[in-house]
Amino acid sequence: MELQFLGGASEVGRSAIFFKGSKHIMLDYGIKLNHKTEYPMHVGRVDAVVISHAHIDHSGNLPFLYNDSFPTTYGTEPTKELSKLLIEDSMKVGKLNHQPPKFSKHQLRTLLERFASYEFGSEIDLGEYTITLYDAGHISGSSVTKIESTKTGRKLVYTGDFKIEPQMLQGSADIVKSDILLTECTYASKEHPDREELTRKFVDDVRSVVDAGGTALVPSFAVGRAQELLAILHRHKLTDYAYIDGMARKATQIAMRYPEFIRNEHVLQEAIEKVTWIGSEEHRGSAVTGPSIILTTAGMLSGGPVLNYLTKLGPNSKIFLTGYQVEGTNGRRLMDGQPLIIDGRKEHIKTPWTYYDFSAHAGRSDLFEYVKKSNPEMVICVHGDQKVADDFAESLKVEGFKAHVPRQGDTIKADF
Repeated sequence: MELQFLGGASEVGRSAIFFKGSKHIMLDYGIKLNHKTEYPMHVGRVDAVVISHAHIDHSGNLPFLYNDSFPTTYGTEPTKELSKLLIEDSMKVGKLNHQPPKFSKHQLRTLLERFASYEFGSEIDLGEYTITLYDAGHISGSSVTKIESTKTGRKLVYTGDFKIEPQMLQGSADIVKSDILLTECTYASKEHPDREELTRKFVDDVRSVVDAGGTALVPSFAVGRAQELLAILHRHKLTDYAYIDGMARKATQIAMRYPEFIRNEHVLQEAIEKVTWIGSEEHRGSAVTGPSIILTTAGMLSGGPVLNYLTKLGPNSKIFLTGYQVEGTNGRRLMDGQPLIIDGRKEHIKTPWTYYDFSAHAGRSDLFEYVKKSNPEMVICVHGDQKVADDFAESLKVEGFKAHVPRQGDTIKADF
């Protein structure tokens, strides 16, 4: 068996791992959004595709695979619908930025027609291999993938993005025994703050802005983060002041169609009924005139309705960054004290900002816990910046594990 790393190796973004045995199985096939779109390497024949979850860095280039082959793509039902939403949005953004995608609408339709949805724990029969999906605790429908050889019984586990500590809307990731473990290591160099303490500080900070008559502008990722924050605001009786703008509305509606993939789904349902949905420029204007909380895309300030608000915030307002800010994005520029690029112009944003680490990824201790309980012969560290991944692998070696950090295009061979 060979594993070829077409993307997401010594980097965060464009995850793509090619399993080559008697069957050729693609594990994710995403894109990396920065000042330009970066794609994973091309491949030949693909027999099957497993998509861990809908985020664009894991799903964004999937339709390209349907150029010269017609594999079945496996995943959960929320992953299918949320992937469609995000891929269609990336196609629109690409055209606006004069970077059209490398695939057509017809290829996207073919992907959706060839998508086979499975529940967690169901076995997928691929002849010499069985594939099983488990809960990854990351976003709605996110999965850990196990590929097991029916001949040898050996197991390869791909975590995708996962989180062990429960969130408001997602439970703890399932830890799956493995012989070969492919693990994300995005935050292998740090620990996330205690979730309850973080939530308390965030709610208190938002409430102080509202009490002062200002606007709490909360840019968030449309899929996962927006629903989590909306549920938190409702749990703390703040939805009377809350507005939602952008793609988060559709993503929330999709998530609620599959309550079996949501923890505390009643909280999200109640929040949906209380929050104000923004549907016009007039609504956007009124949202910043009084005490308000605006949940809006995009989470890294690089597009979407958030750009309409950044230059219109009144006194006593504040910007709440709640997720990872990739190098080169407006969010990172704000954190670095640089002007933002809005409609092609440089804008100096004077509104104060703060960062709350609501990550849906595992922190350092959770990564170690997963590796130790999964107990593989070999660990392969992906989906992490090069230095972070290298340092994590060295720490795993000290613990007695055989660990690798592949670079883009590398191949690792193993008995399977």
